Amino acid sequence: MEQHRNRSSQYALRRGASRPPQDGPRRPVPRPAAAPSAQAVRRLPNPRFTGLGGGLFSCAVMFVLACLDRWLFDGSMVVYGVLFLPVSALTALWVRPADLVTAPVAVPIAFAVGLLPIADSDGGFGGRVMGLITALALHAGWLYGGTLIAGFIASVRKIRQMKRQVVERRNARLPQPPQPRRRP
Repeated sequence: MEQHRNRSSQYALRRGASRPPQDGPRRPVPRPAAAPSAQAVRRLPNPRFTGLGGGLFSCAVMFVLACLDRWLFDGSMVVYGVLFLPVSALTALWVRPADLVTAPVAVPIAFAVGLLPIADSDGGFGGRVMGLITALALHAGWLYGGTLIAGFIASVRKIRQMKRQVVERRNARLPQPPQPRRRP
């Protein structure tokens, strides 16, 4: 079966257009040896969530942690708040660069979703809603702390991404020195 391909470059040569210079295969620049702690960090999982995936991840993890908190610690808000902080950091670290703005938005929603199993209620839908609102009001410090962590991490990642793009643009504008051709 014949494979179709783009022939625009072939036709461009017939019309007299010049071909862009071929520098040959690019070779990766060798990196200096990293510290053992940096090597350990590189071995950690590094998933990349979309904005929705990061929100679903944080909501699911907080709900499961709240259920475990209710079962093991009788719904302790201190335990729940302490567990919320690393989930906020992981959500901000694992969201992909294009969706960095969603991490500080998804984290407070996950906090509220996780409160459902451990919020005090008097029974019924109204009692559950009042318990949720009361828990959000009384434990807003944990909520603000996790949101600040996620916002800080997302901001730092965005600044680093923007600096990297500026450097790449600057390097793309600089003329590359000609490399000597190798003879076979």
